[in-house]
Amino acid sequence: MISLPSPPTTVPRLDIAFPFQVDRRGRTAESGYDDHVREMIEQLLFTSPGERVMRPDYGCGLLDLVFSPNSPELASALTLSVQAALQRWLGDVIEIFSLTVTSSDSTVEVDLSYLIRPTGTVATEVFVASPTGSSTGSTP
Repeated sequence: MISLPSPPTTVPRLDIAFPFQVDRRGRTAESGYDDHVREMIEQLLFTSPGERVMRPDYGCGLLDLVFSPNSPELASALTLSVQAALQRWLGDVIEIFSLTVTSSDSTVEVDLSYLIRPTGTVATEVFVASPTGSSTGSTP
């Protein structure tokens, strides 16, 4: 009887955590793939075009418009800018289900619901940009 080789075991993918940090063992901190995708979205949203030397067109300009006068037109422009950037830079990794950009006073909030294509995980995240800093949060 011929014995067939056992199927290869799948090792969970680990990526470097963002922001870069050192873990309790003194090594470079890692994050799981779903967290890594959220971190890539955060980097894309909060990077201004021209900020990266080797990729001057990377980013969506979200932070550039935080100080713009609040209006429905601003929210529409931000929605189009964010959606275009996500599709261009992360279109092979995520599929966007819903995207809402709201602007109030000097704060811009991005509500994003998406599917992570390689893992099939659906996630909903809230990214907030304000002059005092940026933050993220997830919603179950």
